[in-house]
Amino acid sequence: MRAYVTSRFLITPRLLLIGLFGLFSGLPLALTASTLTAWLADAQVDRAAIGLFAAIATPYAFKFLWAPLVDGLPIFGLTSRLGRRRSWLICIQALLALSIAAMGLTNPALNPWLTGIVGVFIATFSATQDIVIDAYRVELLPTEEQGKGAAWVTFGYRVGMLISGAGALAAADAFGWQITYFAMAAIMASSIFLTLYAQEPEADAAKARPQVHRMGEFFRAYVVAPMRDFMMRPHWLAVLGFVVLYKLGDAFMGVMFNPFLLDLGFTKTQIAEVVKLYGLLATILGSFAGGWLVARIGMFRTLLICGASHMLTNLLLVVQARLGADVHFLAFSISLENFTGGMSTTAFIAYLSALCRANYTATQYALLSSLAAAGRTWLSTPSGALSKALGWEWFFALASLMALPALALLIWLEKKR
Repeated sequence: MRAYVTSRFLITPRLLLIGLFGLFSGLPLALTASTLTAWLADAQVDRAAIGLFAAIATPYAFKFLWAPLVDGLPIFGLTSRLGRRRSWLICIQALLALSIAAMGLTNPALNPWLTGIVGVFIATFSATQDIVIDAYRVELLPTEEQGKGAAWVTFGYRVGMLISGAGALAAADAFGWQITYFAMAAIMASSIFLTLYAQEPEADAAKARPQVHRMGEFFRAYVVAPMRDFMMRPHWLAVLGFVVLYKLGDAFMGVMFNPFLLDLGFTKTQIAEVVKLYGLLATILGSFAGGWLVARIGMFRTLLICGASHMLTNLLLVVQARLGADVHFLAFSISLENFTGGMSTTAFIAYLSALCRANYTATQYALLSSLAAAGRTWLSTPSGALSKALGWEWFFALASLMALPALALLIWLEKKR
């Protein structure tokens, strides 16, 4: 039985492919975020200006605006040969590799805004790549493998972020920033070979896509129709409410987590070692556990169990606030919290995938994931003021209990179904 589970869950070629695509999906993110800000600081760019570079990530929140183009527009000369998903992927991956190399040619010490403009291009291409890879994953995998696919794409995404985060920082220390970005561009370019190796998803989704010849027809077929299709489902507003609220508590705590640890007296080195090492490992293990649960007990029970477990483990931060800078308890709490967080994230990705129709995959998934990200971003903005007014213990207790409305909505939706 153990060998059967291993071969079916860990060594399925389709799942390995999804994991590798997840790696290339996560690779560009740090290059326009934490790695870039480290480069800017190293170049003595003003801290106020560095803060403005957070706006580079804006395309990730608005990718649903051009997702219909990915669903509906063919790439001239390529789509007929490679298929719609692979033709888009190859073009975007080539543009990503070129733009990452172009960033390596900039000099933020002399012209930081040119570096920022190139960063916006990288973020836009990266967000578009995410649209295509998410659609490819949903179309490639059968329903019973969506949970496993979510686990693998999460795992690959984390590895990609590790390469362009910690890996890029180590490379920059040894070889300099320009060579580092050139190396990242070369890794990104290798994704083209993976896309050429991959197979286009089955033709069911392609057959379902209407053929259009006018702009008005395109708008109705690939913008209006996906929205109308979703709004015709029973209790669609409650579904959207659940999508917004399920990871809200995480977002609330995530904003204030590092300030909390620093305020308790932890050093930056302790935070890096414990949170990054134990946290990353626990998240990866939790991601696979969540995918396994979706396959074994179904979507509803997995979402409920993982959401409730994550809420309870988040309460460990209340205990941490009382204990202070206890590094052993931090390792324990981070391991449990990130393990259940990885489980709930995988279940949530699988749920979003299950909501998409085959003929509107890119548009509907981009809309749902953007809504979840934007909701977490905007609704978590009062977290700083609340932590200051309530104190750390009450703040983390409140943030943990923010999972309750989403769990209540989930139970209500299941009863209605």
